[in-house]
Amino acid sequence: MVEHSELIHEEAATERAMFGFWVYLMTDLLMFAVLFAVYAVLHDNTLNGPTGKDLFSLPLALSETLILLTSSFTSGIGIVAAREGNKKQVFTWFGLTFLLGLAFLGLELKEFTEFIHAGHTISSNAFFSSFFALVGTHGLHIISGLLWMGITLYYVSKRGLTKSMVRKLTLLSLFWHFLDIVWIFIFTIVYLRAFV
Repeated sequence: MVEHSELIHEEAATERAMFGFWVYLMTDLLMFAVLFAVYAVLHDNTLNGPTGKDLFSLPLALSETLILLTSSFTSGIGIVAAREGNKKQVFTWFGLTFLLGLAFLGLELKEFTEFIHAGHTISSNAFFSSFFALVGTHGLHIISGLLWMGITLYYVSKRGLTKSMVRKLTLLSLFWHFLDIVWIFIFTIVYLRAFV
């Protein structure tokens, strides 16, 4: 009877966590929708300065996209390993996801640094304000995801793959996939559109 009660309590906790997380993702989605709308309105307001076509490196943006897509794949395999109780594989696949996330972040910071050194900052014009706000917010989410991943893997190493830890890894993976989807829109609307 006690085991049945614990199972019901665990299922209720999982349902609450999943519902709360989906609410969070929807609010994040709304925030990104606003940032995309702002970028769509302001991307041509360059004050006769350089445009995205003049500055963006399509190969760099494509590299970022491939890295992030690969990291989404590795996190998915990590979840399969977690559900199978394979702790070693969880560390392997989420470790790869973490490294790919760092590589993506490094390329994004490289691009930002090059723009800033060339004198193109968030206050240069409306185009750069909207660009840095949109892409920078995504980058901050990547940093948050990497911190979350590192902390979660630390707890997995200490506590093992309990039901609670598998649930936390699942939510982390959903968040990572969400960031991947947002990036695909950024790649399409910000980078590809600049060259069309």
